Amino acid sequence: MTAATARNERKIPSYCYNCVAGPDFMTVKVIDGVATEIEPNFAAAEVHPARGRVCVKAHGLVQKTYNPHRILQPMKRTNPKKGRNEDPGFVPISWDEALDTIAARLAGVREKGLVDDSGLPRVAASFGHGGTPAMYMGTLPAFLAAWGPIDFSFGSGQGVKCVHSEHLYGEFWHRAFTVAADTPNCRYVISIGSNVDASGGPCAVTRHADARVRGYKRVQVEPHLSITGACASEWVPIRPKTDPAFMFALIHVLVCEHGLGQLDLPFLRDRTSSPYLVGPDGLYLRAPDSAKPLVWDPAAGRAVPFDTPGVEPALEGRFRVAAAVTVDADDARHALVDVEGTPAHTMLVEHMRKYTPEWAEGICDVPATTIRRIAGEYLENAQVGATIEVDGATLPLRPVAVTLGKSVNNGWGAFECCWARTVLATLVGALEVPGGTLGTTVRLNRPHDDRHLSVAAGEDGFMAQKFNPTDKEHWVARPTGRNAHRTLVPIVGNSAWSQALGPTQLAWMFQREVPRDFNMPKPTLPDIWFIYRSNPAISFWDTPSLVETIATFPFTVSFAYTVDETNFFADLLLPEATDLESLQMIKVGGTKFVEQFWTARGVVLRQPAVEPQGEARDFTWISTELARRTGLLEPYNKAINRGAGGVSPLAGEGYDFSLDPTRTHDVDTIWDAICRAASTDLSQGQETHDLAWFKEHGFYTVPMPQRSWYLTPTLAEKGLRYELPYQERLLRIGRELGNRLHEHDMHWWDTQLSEYTALPEWHDVPGRWEQALVDSGAKPEDYPLWLLATKSMQYHTGGNVSIALMREVAQNVRGHAGVIMNANTARRLGIADGDRVEIRSHIGATYGKAVLAHGIRPDTLVIPGQFDHWATPVAKDFGMPSLNTVAPMSLELTDATGSGADIVRVAIRRLEGSTVQ
Repeated sequence: MTAATARNERKIPSYCYNCVAGPDFMTVKVIDGVATEIEPNFAAAEVHPARGRVCVKAHGLVQKTYNPHRILQPMKRTNPKKGRNEDPGFVPISWDEALDTIAARLAGVREKGLVDDSGLPRVAASFGHGGTPAMYMGTLPAFLAAWGPIDFSFGSGQGVKCVHSEHLYGEFWHRAFTVAADTPNCRYVISIGSNVDASGGPCAVTRHADARVRGYKRVQVEPHLSITGACASEWVPIRPKTDPAFMFALIHVLVCEHGLGQLDLPFLRDRTSSPYLVGPDGLYLRAPDSAKPLVWDPAAGRAVPFDTPGVEPALEGRFRVAAAVTVDADDARHALVDVEGTPAHTMLVEHMRKYTPEWAEGICDVPATTIRRIAGEYLENAQVGATIEVDGATLPLRPVAVTLGKSVNNGWGAFECCWARTVLATLVGALEVPGGTLGTTVRLNRPHDDRHLSVAAGEDGFMAQKFNPTDKEHWVARPTGRNAHRTLVPIVGNSAWSQALGPTQLAWMFQREVPRDFNMPKPTLPDIWFIYRSNPAISFWDTPSLVETIATFPFTVSFAYTVDETNFFADLLLPEATDLESLQMIKVGGTKFVEQFWTARGVVLRQPAVEPQGEARDFTWISTELARRTGLLEPYNKAINRGAGGVSPLAGEGYDFSLDPTRTHDVDTIWDAICRAASTDLSQGQETHDLAWFKEHGFYTVPMPQRSWYLTPTLAEKGLRYELPYQERLLRIGRELGNRLHEHDMHWWDTQLSEYTALPEWHDVPGRWEQALVDSGAKPEDYPLWLLATKSMQYHTGGNVSIALMREVAQNVRGHAGVIMNANTARRLGIADGDRVEIRSHIGATYGKAVLAHGIRPDTLVIPGQFDHWATPVAKDFGMPSLNTVAPMSLELTDATGSGADIVRVAIRRLEGSTVQ
């Protein structure tokens, strides 16, 4: 090889965390300073569940880096008018001008006060999908911590539209922000709308492929045949939004037809609320002296407190209790004498008796024989009584699970589905044990790194919960955020993640109109809105109206990659160095989102594989400059020292790598200190690795016991129970919240209060959407089809739409060209494959091509991803339709947790002259 042709080739270890299914380890191939390829990092094969491989999104990062449409220098808006048809007039400016402009605005906010006259923060921020922007924003979290109150209420759809109820109820029942099957040990999965082969990344794909080789069965229950359904053993085409009926019938078969003798009696008796006695008023019967819930002791022939040593309480029957008390909302106590008490399990059996498979068939369009067979297969594969050795301990083996997907576990019907899924696990003892249903991370409770450490004894033998208060003294009657999460949603709590999981659509809706009896300060616009890796103008509902609201924000700062539909209205665009150009360390391993539960934990470095394009700057440099220019340098540095960068405190037992709080530190100095602290902490002082070491090796992990995947042994050690199947506490909290709202003459949340029940009842969930049409002045018969959205590995999280490679790959996957519809329905409507069609709801229309298939119900349409782009380069030329354009933001369609669902009633018609030859 001659000197003229010699090349300088390097392999740079890094990570991809473009969706919550990450992080995935990767290697960037760089030739003569230019990134040319993304490759797996097989050095991580022994610790990474996907054996060091990445999904398709990572392979687009080279094109992302060199995208000709990138914002490569700070830009300011010159047109004061904001509107979709107004040219922003962006012109380039210097970093000094951009940062000084922001600093001056922030100084003005501090001078006026951090909160406005309505008690709301004057600074708001929206960051995108599932916390993943934090894996790219360097030390910005430390700046936010130094600043003070910031309103994250607006969100970008990722809270209310994600697996929202699973987050809230999962953390309540078993510290599970996300829930997955223990796929490596599972034999049988009922997957209800869970499209994990598209959204679970290479970790989930690898595990499920291995499981299929091993012989496991996955039953996919959903209205259309998704990617995951195509890889399943069986597809069950269920009517949209009738999933609770299907699941209630499964429970009926187990408890009413098979009976307690075939279920996991010890688990139900010792690890759940099943033996707690319920009184005639629906509340637990409690001991008159201690107020502890009572159980029936068959040996003694009397009711005793649940924690009486040696008691083996009854699960079936009805019993006379000589004396008891009940405790209702606002601590209202009632003394009872010679009262009948019924174990919660018996209450469950009697409650589910009416929900037969024959009943469900008429609602969800799944044959009763199919429902009964699936329930039987689930019970048979549960192997009740089996055990397995894990890390030297003998644990129950229950290799069955039920998993739920988006729009099943958010919006109306989601509470019932999440409850039913978790009850199905408890009935066979498959909750938080090998093979069963697992929580894979914790976010609403603390500490986030180890959900076992969040388990502490609370009232009634259950885990302690950090609810937003509903008692008269402490209820937050004056919202502290624009979505009122602390006021309206007790179960969401008030952690760092809670705001984004409140009813974020209310923050947008109430900028336009509030209910007549709102009786709270009207939400204001923030003085400054920061936005990063988020495009709510595309990713929320009723996007045409939302765009109009975004245009009214007084000052918006976007950390921008390209122009998009939201930052089109920004006042400043700041070009941050992207995935292959910047420096950051994050935690990996342990138990994370989706199926990212590992047998190792540690840290991984993302490093500049190439020099930043143009004037793009590392986010840590941007954050440090903002802190310096706003006079917050010292609290900013102290926040980094505390670990606000998300990795590790810089000082611990036997080590101190703290930064001098009074000095301005460069990017490498900051991350070098974090590298040293993280490696020292992980190795318990045995190893200390600096930034140079991590740039060479990429990651550092230590072993983690597989036993930490499972929460049940921890509850058993602490003598605690799961708060299932009977939701007495939620019943009381709902009544208490109702008292508070009604004391303030507010009834606009009353429909949501109906969800607070001890045992969920079937209500006509699809009918809510039909009634919403009627209430809006439309006729349901004019909109006969259900429109759903589905996930795509190529476009998952929406950050890859301007990358041409993603489009090229997506065109090889069925459905990515338009709206999927049943071929017979299309024939009836005169629509051919490839025809351009209009999909219209009562609020508007979206347009695209028809993609005909037989793997979809005749009453259903499906659109992949989030499109209808009109500003984002490349994507605006796709001509792809979007559910978000035609789905309304509606208080009527908002459930008690504040979430809604990606589903809307529509009509479809062929546009004249549109047939594709």
